[in-house]
This record gives sequence, structure tokens and C-alpha cells, in this order.
Amino acid sequence: MKPPKKKQQLFTSCPCRSLLSSSLLRPLILLLLFSGGVIVNYAAAKEVSPSSSPKVIDLYNGHSNLLEGQRLYHRGQYIHATPYLWRAVLLQPKMAKMAASAFSSDSHHYEVDDAFALFLQCYYNLDQMTEGLVFVAAESYLRGQNEMGELYLNEAFKLSSQHVWATKLKSIVTSNNLQSVVTLAWIKEVRDAVDVALSYHNDELQQEDDELQQEDDEADDDNNTLKVTKTTISSDRPSYNDDNNNNTSTNTLIQLSQKYQHNTPEEIYNIGTYYFNTKHLGHAEQLFQLSCIKSNTTLFPACTNAVYIRSNLCMWGENGMGFNRDMDVIRRVTRLEMEWYRSVRKLNDDDDDDDNDDNFNNNNNNNNKRRMEGISHLKANQDYISWNRATSVNPHMMLGYPFTNDDVMLKRYTSESMACFDELRARLEESHHDGNSGSSSSSTSIRQLPGDLPYSVMELQEKFVKKYNTYKETTTTTSPPPPPPIKVGFVAGAFNTKAVLFLSHDIFRFFDPTIVEIHIFSTGKPDHPLFIQNTMRGVDWRQRVMDNVDYFHDVMEYAEDHIGLARYIHNLEIQILIEWDGYARQGGRNAGLMALRPAPIQILHQEFLLTSGAQYIDYIITDKIVSPLRLEGLYTEKFLWLPNHFFSKGHAMQREVHPPQLEYLPKEKGSEFQLGVGSPQENACLSSNPLGRRRNKEDNDDDDDEQEEVSFVYCNFNKFLKHNPETVRSWIRILNDVPNSILCLLENPAEGIPHLRKFVTEASSNSDSSGDDVRVDLNARIHFLPWEGNPFDHQQRSYSLCNAMLDSHPYNGHTTAQDALYAGVPIVTRSDGDDMSSRVSTSANVVLGLEELNAYRGIEEYETIAIRLGIDKDWFVYIRTKLIETCLQKNPMHPYWDVPRYVNNFQNGLRKIWDNFLRGNEIDHVEVTEEGGEQGTMETEIVAREEKRKKAKDVREQRRSHAVEHVEL
Repeated sequence: MKPPKKKQQLFTSCPCRSLLSSSLLRPLILLLLFSGGVIVNYAAAKEVSPSSSPKVIDLYNGHSNLLEGQRLYHRGQYIHATPYLWRAVLLQPKMAKMAASAFSSDSHHYEVDDAFALFLQCYYNLDQMTEGLVFVAAESYLRGQNEMGELYLNEAFKLSSQHVWATKLKSIVTSNNLQSVVTLAWIKEVRDAVDVALSYHNDELQQEDDELQQEDDEADDDNNTLKVTKTTISSDRPSYNDDNNNNTSTNTLIQLSQKYQHNTPEEIYNIGTYYFNTKHLGHAEQLFQLSCIKSNTTLFPACTNAVYIRSNLCMWGENGMGFNRDMDVIRRVTRLEMEWYRSVRKLNDDDDDDDNDDNFNNNNNNNNKRRMEGISHLKANQDYISWNRATSVNPHMMLGYPFTNDDVMLKRYTSESMACFDELRARLEESHHDGNSGSSSSSTSIRQLPGDLPYSVMELQEKFVKKYNTYKETTTTTSPPPPPPIKVGFVAGAFNTKAVLFLSHDIFRFFDPTIVEIHIFSTGKPDHPLFIQNTMRGVDWRQRVMDNVDYFHDVMEYAEDHIGLARYIHNLEIQILIEWDGYARQGGRNAGLMALRPAPIQILHQEFLLTSGAQYIDYIITDKIVSPLRLEGLYTEKFLWLPNHFFSKGHAMQREVHPPQLEYLPKEKGSEFQLGVGSPQENACLSSNPLGRRRNKEDNDDDDDEQEEVSFVYCNFNKFLKHNPETVRSWIRILNDVPNSILCLLENPAEGIPHLRKFVTEASSNSDSSGDDVRVDLNARIHFLPWEGNPFDHQQRSYSLCNAMLDSHPYNGHTTAQDALYAGVPIVTRSDGDDMSSRVSTSANVVLGLEELNAYRGIEEYETIAIRLGIDKDWFVYIRTKLIETCLQKNPMHPYWDVPRYVNNFQNGLRKIWDNFLRGNEIDHVEVTEEGGEQGTMETEIVAREEKRKKAKDVREQRRSHAVEHVEL
């Protein structure tokens, strides 16, 4: 975009006597001079112009802003000049005060009209003088300078009596409380609408910048280049225009704004964090929203946390429009932070600036050298990615956000930014101090890493190659000796009653001790004995793991000491370390451990279904359907592809989990609900009035609603975070098209049910033209179950209460999906997503032979499949029978439920990775393939595998006892 043609000079940047005597400029100057220099909006946000000039301005210095505004103005870059000039206007009282101070050496004093006249001249040159006056009016109202706001608004009407934004601003200020936070948010919307720096698209601005960049470079004096800092850009601030956006009531915001009127946005944010941690989600959302608005939407974590809570509580605004705006906030914030904070360079670049990386201050050059070695070894042409700070959105929050196309990359960016700071988290050190009066305090500092950390992969490879060669030389056999077992570690804070252990604890029964030696590193607490006894009815998954693995290391003492834990694991010579937490367990994950590279090969598995974003994680365990090669750009890891679905699931191996049956046990009419008894239609999601019909005992009509029965039960037992307006609208259309069907959901959390019902009411009224009855019927046909503490009962409820599961998108059911499948409940899933978390059920259906349930063409096909299941009884019976037969299949087991077969493939994959490492080959994707003769596991083999592990463990215990006795002697 070419700069606008420069117009005749209407205002001057000199004393401007004619304007000072007018009623237009003098009130602004006088009120600003006596406003105390309150800096809101631009200056408080530390903004910079979208200009790509290499000079970055001291944004708290009015004179610097004035000079930059003048420079841009004289080059015809009026759009770019306006933010600088307005900042200079706002900062002038502060600069005048400094100039008058005996302690100030700043001689850069200027008059406020120097900046303001040129600011208005920019608008005039752009043929947007009315917009400029409306902008000043809105800014005046925002600062409580209502008389001045009215004056400039009237001047705007003199130029254009029908101006749309002037009219809107007039309506807002005359019909609302100007002290209301919501009213201020509306005024901000008007101000942003007439701000020329916001009104041009970024790509147009970038085109203009590119055209003028050469001139900038020639004019730049390297000796005077200021320090570059990346800060908030006003042109892409997230915005909120009404309470339909966030479903927070106006009255609530007004009350909260009055209560916290003396608190800063940061203080309000901290209060919101307290309520979030104590699970008062509704109140936390209100506080985060207030903090966001009060900060002029520049405190991004407050804005994005408010969005996250609204997603959890289904607070989607009127007919879901607020959700769309919320997703736009997430996109814009994350893209801005990616542009500001992310940098990429080749690892083989010859530069010595690593020790200046903001992420690694206080480290020496040796640390930086080892860090590069830990990332670069065996990874050809890899980029080194660094972030100056983490994104405002946490990676776990991102899982449920329905992004498509290029926006999916935003999920990788959030993980990258978090991973870049894991080493810093490992270096955090908290010190406690005792005061003279007996009080104590604590402080946090960032310590320097020891010189040998992070561990060097190059050194580790040399060490293990030498060790393996020595092993071969000392083994006296005529044929090449079998390789020694690989030391494999699993690290997590969740070796207790958590979903990942429910699914995976059975794998430890079947690892071959001649191939792998299993070490568990548990940083979390065991379950309370009373919880095990009462809720779990004596089942202790942690103890089962301890009984089956080679070594169980209870390392709770290192839960906050990641450097100590890294040394502990390294000293045990663990060769492959597998992480089970990812970013799914905030507050309990071992942040920092993996960044210290305690093992030469590091892998992410199962719990967090998204890339780690970490260049010190080498592989992610997946399969070719979930993570096809075309999607490798969404990951920083290489793929370890397993056959027959990458998810481990032990349902078929656990005696507490009941396999499904083709025929339901009969239920007596009027009897209490009992797990495993009655069909889902009979149990009707435990509702006494599942279809929501009004019953009239005096009505003897044969077609009385009381005689109607539930025809089909759809379910989804995922947390509300996984729902979104698009998915729920599709559920409403499915219910509409399947008469007398119902939808059974889990109240997770119960606090979100009113919001979800409100949305259903709004969406139902738009889904059919038949009026209020449709609205009432659809809401009455949706029912909620309370949380079930016992996981086995929770799983069996799927069998008793659900005919078919309607999967969430893009965040599939994971544990809940495995529960449903092993209950004989088919899953209808969308297969048009790219997220790892959106493709889990797609892969499952393929392996189970139920690919006809995958909606590859999107939401319309998803609805078509679900409706057919509910209407076509024969097809439903065929699908359900086919699924149940996979669960009941024995000798051999079906590959989807075959845990020993899964472990075979798992350990064979680890062997491939390790052999590749010892050979010094470049790290690349690894695919585990089964031989054509693979027939699955027989029942006799299960017993033999368990006995082999038990025997190996007994032999090891005997050796350990003999070693102890020898030491004592």
C-alpha cells in the first residue's frame, strides 16, 4: 500500500497559537496537564508501531515518541505515526514534571500541542478527520474527562452529522453509566474502530513497510540504534464489545469493578488465580475478565484464562457467538506472541551469542555448548527454536480449541514456548529466611546450572557404544551375543489412581526382561489407604506396577529438585526415558527434568496427545493414522509408529472390568438401577421422565406420551472442555432427526450445566421452525450423570446407559472412548481433523474394523452416521455385534485389546531406536511392523510371559541378597 498523498499542512507542530485559542484544542491541553500523567492504553501497554524500522523507541519517554512520530509523518507514514504521537500527547505532563525536577537531567521538554496538532494532521491527511475527533472523544471518556469527550464528539458531528461511530459513541455515553467497566469496554470498541492504526490490515501495513525498508536501512545510524524490545502492539489487541461475548453479566462486572476499583489488573489476576485453584470457576472467570478489561486487554494471560474457563463451563454467549470471538482472541494473542517472542536459526550457524539468550541468563558458555550438543546430535539440518517468554495460552488449554488449517500450528507454538522454559524451571530455587521477630519469608532465584548440565548426548553415545563393545568382547560365545537389556525408565507424577495408569499399568506384566529392564520414577504421592479400601475396593494400581517392574524408584524427594532427579536417573545409566505427564498435569509434572537430558533417548507417550514442542524430546509414540507423515510439521519429535493403535489399554486384562455381552440382562419394570442390568433404553440415563413429556393421568388416549419409550440413547462422557457450539448443534440436529432419542452427558463440571442448557435452548429454536415445543423437548431429552468415583463402575455405566457415543471434536474421548468401546458402545467420530487428540477414535475404528463410523468428510457425515445408527436397527445391531466380538475374542486376542502383543511392538520399537542410536545414524521416524505370521496372543502365552517376568525378578532379588550378604561379611 502506497502512503497517502500528503495534504496541505492544516496544523503545525509549533506553539499553534490559533488552535490554543480555539475551543477545540485548549480543553485537551489543560485537562491533560492536570490529569497527573495517567498513562492508560498505549503507554501502559508498551506498544510499538507496526513499522519495521530497526529503531525501537523508549515507549515511556514522550520526547522519543514525538521524534519517531515526526519522522514517520514526514515520510508520509501517517498510519504508523499516530500511535507515537498520541503517546507523546499522553506522556507530556510526565515529561514536563521531570523537566521541572531538580533531580532530572532530561532536557527534552516539549509542548503537548507539538504532538497533538501533528496527530490530528495525520487524520486530516488520511481524509479521516471525523474519525480522529471521535478517537479523541473516546479517549477522553475513557479517562473520565467527560466534558472534553462531549466537546470533541460535538466537533465530530459538525463535520459529519450521520457518522456511524460518532452516533454509536453518543448512544453509549448518553444511555449508560460511564463508570461501568462494560460501558468502558464498549467505548474502547468505538475508539479502536476509528483508530487508523487498527483500521488497516496487517498485510497492507507490512507491504508498506517493505517498500520503505530500504530507505530505513540507509538512514539508520548503527551507533544510535536503541535496544530492541518486543512489546504489545495495539493493532491486534483482543477486544470485548458486550457481555454476549463472554456471558458475564453486566451487573456482576459493575459490582466487581467497584469492589476492586483500587486493585491493579495484576492484583485482580492473582485473586482470580486463587479462585481458579480452589475450583470456583465462575468467580474466577469474572475476575480474569475484569482484569483483562481493566488492563485494556493487554494482560493477555487474564484474557486467555477467562476464555479457558468459559470453554470449561460452556459459556459460549448468545447462540455461540461469544465462543467464536473467544477463539479469535486465542488466535490473535498466540500469533502476536509467536511473532514477538519466537526466533529460529540453524544449529550449525557459527555464532557465539547463545549466552545472551534471555532464556538462559546466568549460564556459562559450557552450559550453552552442552545444550546445543543435547539438541543437535544425530539431528541433521535441525533448526534451533527459542522463545523469549511462554505464550499466554497453556498447551493443555489448546487441546479443545477447534482450529483448522494454518491455525493448528498455534498448538505447536504454545508447546514450544513452554518447553523452552523448562530448563529455567529446573533452575528455580526457593530460599526461606527467618526474620528477627520470628517471622519467615521466602524468595525465588534462578541458579546457574552445574557445568556438566545439560548432559551431552554426544558424550552419552560415546559412553554407551564403548560399554556395548566391552560387553561383546567379554562375552564368551561362538555366535554374536544377544544385546543386553535396554534400561528403560518411565517418569511421572501419576503412579496412582489416574487415567493413564488405568489404561497402561498392565503393560508392565509383559515386558521381556531379556529385551528391556524397566525402571519407574514416581515423583507423586501414593493414594490414601482409605481411598484404596473404600472407593477402589482394594485395587491399587501403583502396587500392581511395583509388583511387575524391575525397579520402582519412589523419588518424591526430588519432586521439586529436577537437577537432583536428573543426576539420579543419569547415574542409573537409563538409556531411554519415557515421560507420561506432558503438559496435562500442571503442578505435578516434572518440568525441567527432560530439558537436562538425563537419558540419551527421550520419548513422550500417551498422557498428553500433542507435541511436546521440546527439542530435547526425540520421539513421540503414535501410529500412522493418528500421525501420518503429512502432519510431521505439527510436531517437534520424530514418530515412533506402532501397529494396531498407539494407545495402550488394559481393559481385557483386568478382572475388575466386565466384558460386554450381546444380550442385556432383563430388568423388572420399576426396579432400581443396577449396573449391568437392563438396556440403555430402559435405564434412560437414570431419568424418570427422559422424553420430557407432560403426563396427564386423566388422558386415556392410547397415544398418551406416557406410553412412549426411549428409542435410542446417545452419550458423551467427556468433560465439558471438549464440547463446543458446532458439536452441540450437531447433537441437537441428531436428536431432532431420531424421534424419542435422548442424549446422556456427564456433569463435568456441574457448574456448566445451566450454560449448556441455555445454549441448547437457543440453538434448538434455530434448528426447527416448529416453535417452542421443539425447544422444550430437546432440552428435556438431554440428561446429566454425576461423576462416578470408581473407574470400573464408571466404565460399566457405558454398557448400561449408552447405545452409541457421539465423539467430541477436536478433542476426542481418550480414556472414556476406551471405556465405551470395551462396553460394546460404537463411537461415531469426525475424521477431518489434524490434531493428534482429534484422530484417536478414527484410528481405533480402523483397527476394530468399524471404519464406516469415521466421518472423513466432516460434520454433516458425522450427523448422517449417527442418525442412521439411531434409526436403522439392523445396522446398529450389526455394528454393535461386530464390536463386542472383538472384546470377547480369545485365542488369539483381537489386536486392539491384545496387551502382550502391544508390548511386543512397543519394546521392538525401543530396540530399533536404541540400535539406531548406537550406530550413530541420524534420528528419523521409526515404524514397527509385524511379521505376516503374527496371530496375536493365546491365553497360554499370557501365563508364560508373566512367569518369565516373575522368574527374572526372583533371580535379580537373589543376586541382590547375595551382594548384601557379601558386603556384610
